[in-house]
Amino acid sequence: MKLVSAIIKPFKLDDVRQALGEAGVAGITVTEVRGFGRQKGHTELYRGAEYNVDFLPKLKVETAVTDDRVDAVVEAITSSASTGKIGDGKIFVSSLEEVIRIRTGETGAQAI
Repeated sequence: MKLVSAIIKPFKLDDVRQALGEAGVAGITVTEVRGFGRQKGHTELYRGAEYNVDFLPKLKVETAVTDDRVDAVVEAITSSASTGKIGDGKIFVSSLEEVIRIRTGETGAQAI
């Protein structure tokens, strides 16, 4: 089992959600996050004063999937979140040792 975490631009959430649904993902968790990478933020002008916005608003989308579905999920996120511009985000894939559904006590792939 794998945990797929993607940092995406906020306006791409609906596209990513739809693509993940078509890829067979049953559920996702979305968190509002702020950060920067190579983009390093940007400068804005507010009431005549210039200031730096160092941490940009992003969304973190997470889903747990079985090993055989990882490639399809990564492809779905990549194709739906891409704008071709800097700051599109990143995808992280990490191993999950155990998944437990609290309500039923199911474990492993049955809990996903």
